[in-house]
Amino acid sequence: MGELFEGILNHHLGFVVWSALAFILLLLILAKFAWKPILNSINERERSIEHALASAEKAKEEMARLTSENEALLKEARAERDQILKEAKDLKDKIIAEARTSAQAEGAKMIEKARLEIDSQKTAALNEVKGQVASLSLEIAEKVLRRQFEDQAKQEALVADLLKEVKLS
Repeated sequence: MGELFEGILNHHLGFVVWSALAFILLLLILAKFAWKPILNSINERERSIEHALASAEKAKEEMARLTSENEALLKEARAERDQILKEAKDLKDKIIAEARTSAQAEGAKMIEKARLEIDSQKTAALNEVKGQVASLSLEIAEKVLRRQFEDQAKQEALVADLLKEVKLS
C-alpha cells in the first residue's frame, strides 16, 4: 500500500506544487490589486450603514422631541381654549347682570315717574275740587245773604233747597 501511495504522490507531486504555486501567486495578485478595493468598499459600506443608523437615531430623537412639543402645544391650546370659554362665560354673566340691573333701575324710574304723575294728578284734582267747593260755597253764601235781607222765611227755605241740591249732586 505504501508503494501505491508513493506512486500517486510522485506522479501528482508536480501537480500539487504547481497548484500551490498558482494559489500563492493568485493570493499575491489579489492582495496587491483587489484586496484593498474590496476592504475599502466593505469599510465604506460599514460607514454608510453606521451613518444611516445615526441618521435614523437622530430622526427618532427628533420625532420624540416633536411629539413632546406637539403634546405641549395641544395642552397649551386646550388651556387657552378653556380660559377663553371661561372669559366668555364671565362676560356673558356680567352682561346679563348689567342688563338685569339696568332693567330694574329703569323699571324703578318708570314706577317712580308714574307715582309722581299720579300724585300730581291727584293734587290737581283735589285742588280743582277745593276750588269748585269754594266757588259753590261763595255762591251759596252770596245767595243766602241776599235773601236774608229780604225775608227770613224765604232764606230758610232757600238754604233747605240748596242743601238738597248739594246732597243730590
